Amino acid sequence: MINRLLSVLFISLATHVSLAQDLAVLTQREQAAVIDGWLEYRIQNLLPELMTESGIDMWVVVSREYNEDPVIQTMLPATWMAARRMTILVIYQPSENAPVETYAVARYDVGRSFKRAWDPESQPDQWEALVELIASKNPKKIGLNYAEDYGHADGLTSTEHQLFLEYLPAGLHTKIVSAQTLAVRWLETRTEPEMATYRHIQEIAHSIIAEGLSEAVITPGVTTTEDVVWWYREKIKELKLDTWFHPSVDIQRADPANTEHEMNFANKAPDTVIMPGDLLHMDFGITYLRLNTDTQQMAYVLKAGETDVPDYLQKAFYQGNKLQDILTSNFVEGKTGNEILRATRKAMDTQGIRGSIYTHPLGYYGHSAGPTIGMWDNQGDTPGAGDFALHANTGYAIELNTVVFVPEWNKDVRIMLEEGALFDGEKVIYYNGRQKEIFSVPRMNKPWGN
Repeated sequence: MINRLLSVLFISLATHVSLAQDLAVLTQREQAAVIDGWLEYRIQNLLPELMTESGIDMWVVVSREYNEDPVIQTMLPATWMAARRMTILVIYQPSENAPVETYAVARYDVGRSFKRAWDPESQPDQWEALVELIASKNPKKIGLNYAEDYGHADGLTSTEHQLFLEYLPAGLHTKIVSAQTLAVRWLETRTEPEMATYRHIQEIAHSIIAEGLSEAVITPGVTTTEDVVWWYREKIKELKLDTWFHPSVDIQRADPANTEHEMNFANKAPDTVIMPGDLLHMDFGITYLRLNTDTQQMAYVLKAGETDVPDYLQKAFYQGNKLQDILTSNFVEGKTGNEILRATRKAMDTQGIRGSIYTHPLGYYGHSAGPTIGMWDNQGDTPGAGDFALHANTGYAIELNTVVFVPEWNKDVRIMLEEGALFDGEKVIYYNGRQKEIFSVPRMNKPWGN
């Protein structure tokens, strides 16, 4: 039944992919069907592998309404906007590589997989019902969502943790372990259905970005950077999409007094009227089908008489593509984020490239769980999250910048790029290509390549 449903959904998605230029987006009802189908696929095909890999045979996820554990949000059906009252999910694997058993110690079934395992009429105490279920399965390890390195895996509140310990017999306390690795692997791993659709999601994001950085939106001398930012927000709502962060647009200019190339994430660029000769940079993301994009691209506003972006800016831009290639060439399964960063920075030093790497996992969350590969304010090791190893079928925002001295401007120019990509275990594949040339405003070039 699940496979037949997924086949129908993928046919529907393929139809919409062919209409990507029209920014076709599934209806809310269609989206819910896809989300729920993907969830069932993940439970049946991914969870058994991850639980065996982590050595945890029972995973208990506890969440109260409107104080949701980041993991439980990815396990709720599409029509649930939050946990209901106290929602407790229990996932049990009776033996290695065996299918998992899924239970909801709650007043309701939770989706199709998590069937209600609590009858308040016969056992009024929900925690006692949970303990009875645990005792009946006699697990070797009980994974709870508390974690030092990832907020995504640290969703068990202090109150819930305390109550769990109070109710669980003392003899079982030694079986409790952190489910950090299991939670991260659940969040970071993309299944075949998700990977098949991520290109379409990124294509939608690219189409919106391209329109925003064009004459359709920008009138030089009139339009401000904040006008473009809010156009993006309105466009997202118009298409019935969501975003996980507020977009930004900033400017670099030949004017020596302009220092926006020195700004970082701690300094918000001022609202500025866009003028001919400006080099624009934007940061933008959408959320669709519970998956996120995170993209940074650049555009140049043509001066009178110009028909294309100046060669000296294009050459600076190519340094950004070169750094992308250096970074992604160091993606090797089993390497940690810190190891990838060190290898990349060594190559940068050897080749005389100035810049920073701050690449992060991308998927259910924009800044998701998995190996951190540098941070904008730390180009050394990131303890904990940077020590996590790279796994196959995981998604990333390939995020970085290069700093290039441009003689024609007599100053540094910062090329800031970010693109969604998949690591398939052997290589990094950009979901929908990457920007390889700076957009011109008005548009006179075709900036997409592989």
